[in-house]
Amino acid sequence: MSHVTKDKKSLLTRVRRIKGQAEAIENALNKENECIAILQQIAAIRGAVNGLMAEVLEGHIRDHLGADQMAPDKRNEDIEDVIRMVRSYMK
Repeated sequence: MSHVTKDKKSLLTRVRRIKGQAEAIENALNKENECIAILQQIAAIRGAVNGLMAEVLEGHIRDHLGADQMAPDKRNEDIEDVIRMVRSYMK
């Protein structure tokens, strides 16, 4: 069973929270709130997305790259995939 499947409830809770935060930004923009309040909401979303990313990445590393029965070639391929994904995320 995939870690995403095992942790589905927790991950969906995080995604729904992020969705609510994005809607709050939209509402703040529509109401023409002060920019500092909008910036704080954007920072909160960034933190929430980073937390989601960390949770999924940690599960991937533990479940996929930590598997003892994995062939070395497959492990190296998966490591390269994770490195590419992390580099893309960090841009």
